[in-house]
Amino acid sequence: MKYQTVLLMLLAATLLACNGKKQPQVAESNPATDISLMTYNVHNCIGLDGKRDYQRIAEVIRQANPDVVALQELDSVTGRNGGIYALDSLRIMTGMNAFFSAAIPYDGGSYGIGILSKEAPISCRTLPMPGREEARTLILVEFNDYVFCATHQSLTPKDQEASVSLILQALDSIGKPIFLAGDMNSQPHETPQQLLRQHFTTLNDTAANTYPADQPNGCIDYIYAFSGNNYRFEVKQDTVIAETAASDHRPVLVTVQVQKQ
Repeated sequence: MKYQTVLLMLLAATLLACNGKKQPQVAESNPATDISLMTYNVHNCIGLDGKRDYQRIAEVIRQANPDVVALQELDSVTGRNGGIYALDSLRIMTGMNAFFSAAIPYDGGSYGIGILSKEAPISCRTLPMPGREEARTLILVEFNDYVFCATHQSLTPKDQEASVSLILQALDSIGKPIFLAGDMNSQPHETPQQLLRQHFTTLNDTAANTYPADQPNGCIDYIYAFSGNNYRFEVKQDTVIAETAASDHRPVLVTVQVQKQ
């Protein structure tokens, strides 16, 4: 019980950090540098072998060596994961900064998404997103030279479509380069992706499938760059990592150079 109380305190501290009033800065930046971005639906750190293994997921992230990674399907101090704050375990194992957003209460704790980053943030906030089968959320983390957003979209196309306008509202007046990453639960040809492409450039190769991990037959995990402000993006590397055991999704890794137009 004492251990669970400590974990709940850690969770509360993280949520406070991500729900602050501070908005991302309007000021522009000119990073002209390479940024390594990753998204990974970790399936609660349960692999296709049915084993829950935080170290295995952490090793995938360490080997990829991203600057920032969006993570989906994380338990926080639930009964089913033994009262463990999953994201904090990954934070310790990777040596990165961690930001959690609870989407729903679950089994004595919560369930949601997170971000790990090498760089400490300037600000962090979360916003609710539509989800009729379960509530969804968006995390926006501001760094010195860019803003990184993470989400896990609903399974319902109408909710996915409604999320696009809410995401755009959240990005309004941000002057820095903006990236969005996550499990979007939609294929490249479907309407939600068509709507997103009106405002975002898809950085990963959508012909490279991401799900299921052992025999992927579809792309539902994406990394985007916002095309609504004055930056251009050159993809230097684009990889769907061939990890077939650690989760039911394969991780996506993109290295992009950002320059002011």
